[in-house]
Amino acid sequence: MKPRLNTLLPVLNWRDRITPANLRADLMASVTNAAVALPQGVAFAIIAGLPPEYGLYASMVTAFVAAFFGSSMVMISGPTTALSAILFASLVSLAEPGSAYYIELALLVTLLVGVFQLAAGIARLGALVAFVSHSVITGFTAAAALLIAVSQLGVALGLELEGGHGIRPAGARACRHRRYRTAGSSHCRHDAAAGGRAANALSPLAGLSDCAGGRQPAGMGAGRGRAGCRHDRTLPSVFPVFHLPDVSAGDVRVLAPGAAAIALVGLLEAISIGRAFALRRGERFDANQEIIGQGLSNLGGGFFQCYVGSGSFTKSGVNAEAGARTPLATMLSCILLALILLLVAPLVAYIPTPAIAGLILYVAWRLIDFREFGRVFRSSRPETMILLLTLTAGLLIKLDFSIYVGVIASFAVFIFNSSRAVLRATAPTPGRAGRRYFRNAERHNLTECPQMLVVRLDGPLFFGSVDYVEQQFRLLELTKPDQKHIVFYLKGMGTMDLAGADLLRHEIRAARARGGSFRIALALPLLEQLRRFHVVDELGEENIYISKAEALEDAIYGLDYGICAHCTKRIWLECENLPGAGLIASDREGVSEDAEAP
Repeated sequence: MKPRLNTLLPVLNWRDRITPANLRADLMASVTNAAVALPQGVAFAIIAGLPPEYGLYASMVTAFVAAFFGSSMVMISGPTTALSAILFASLVSLAEPGSAYYIELALLVTLLVGVFQLAAGIARLGALVAFVSHSVITGFTAAAALLIAVSQLGVALGLELEGGHGIRPAGARACRHRRYRTAGSSHCRHDAAAGGRAANALSPLAGLSDCAGGRQPAGMGAGRGRAGCRHDRTLPSVFPVFHLPDVSAGDVRVLAPGAAAIALVGLLEAISIGRAFALRRGERFDANQEIIGQGLSNLGGGFFQCYVGSGSFTKSGVNAEAGARTPLATMLSCILLALILLLVAPLVAYIPTPAIAGLILYVAWRLIDFREFGRVFRSSRPETMILLLTLTAGLLIKLDFSIYVGVIASFAVFIFNSSRAVLRATAPTPGRAGRRYFRNAERHNLTECPQMLVVRLDGPLFFGSVDYVEQQFRLLELTKPDQKHIVFYLKGMGTMDLAGADLLRHEIRAARARGGSFRIALALPLLEQLRRFHVVDELGEENIYISKAEALEDAIYGLDYGICAHCTKRIWLECENLPGAGLIASDREGVSEDAEAP
């Protein structure tokens, strides 16, 4: 009962840490957090194509709920650059950014994201999220950034570019367009440059004031549908109110795939950030609890005029550096932010649209992680394939579809790697202090026993890998036909299923049919699996060893002494007691039980 109650009320896990000293530290950190959340909330909302107040609402409500129900002690949730950009790229083709319909769609997406994330948390899918390659997020974010950039070209340059928002149509229209409004485009380009300078200064509040300084030319239209430099309005309300999105069932069907993609990206962000800070601070982190917290924060936020949020590395880092000890620092900062807004809300006003476009273009540029692209290209072909597939699908097909392509590719690579369990012939080699280690015989050009084959399996032995492992057994049988006595070392095997057990039984019978023997050396936990799958019944208890040295000793004394009498290799200590020992001098030491080096 207690674990379930702690899941419903995670505050029970850290309430004992609320001491007078920690409370003072959290209160001081909350002041810094509120100062950072205000400009970021405004800037991120603009990037998402929403009025500024929606970013501020998310900085209060979403952050508060995620801190209360999440698992991290210092992570702060709320609007982020990546999710804001992805939301914009997902909705810009469905509605005019900033319009009433666009806002309703954004709130609906937030609710759907919350539902998907909460369902994942209840199903305890936290471990599965970790299997999605980071290259998926890199490619997905880059595709979103490029789509955002082409959607803002017309606004930044003062052009009327109508039609679709894809890479090819938008680029083609920009190249063909020749009707510039001279005064308007001049002022718009000036204001767009102001937005770029503001973003480059890395101070959203300063940036907004710089943008607000742009002048609107006389006679320029104020509507979004006309070319010109429109200014945004003041905040209508400091505090969010309960609001049901005014949408239809058809909107839910259209937005559900994109919401699922955003939910996955948000969970990957939150789990990676939360786990990183937990490891750094030596704290416990429950990925499933964090998923529930993220789901509740987006689900609750969607009903209170908040758009989708996730963990923010920037704000979390500031929170940790400011000395926060518990999630109370985040919750206090949300309350403090609401009080600050009572004073500064009238100052957030009249931002020229081209300046916003300049800000968005700069953010889109920063979202493309060229360093990560280079690292992936240099280090891993499978990761490169995943990244390129995700990026291409996002640009040429559909953004939300691209993440599914990336996820499927990630699982395909994982399954392929899991199926490549490696079977290696090993042999002893001298080590430190007279000890011996088993190494890959082929790679290190080591001498092997003419009659005995010592093989090690690295990887799981399950239905996906049995074919590959069997092929390696047949190759060893073809290249080493005289080595009929097999010692099979299973310490590197992760797990085994019924198909793997069937393969072991087949290899036991095959070795005996060739006139040889089969022995297994393993770690003790694997013994129960062999019994459950009846491998022990086939092999016999006497041929299963916990010690590799014991398995080798028994196997050596079961060799054909007629062959040993003419053998000069003598790689085992026991060879000194076998016929023909005088053929070569030997000061062999014993066999080490250390794990084999590759």
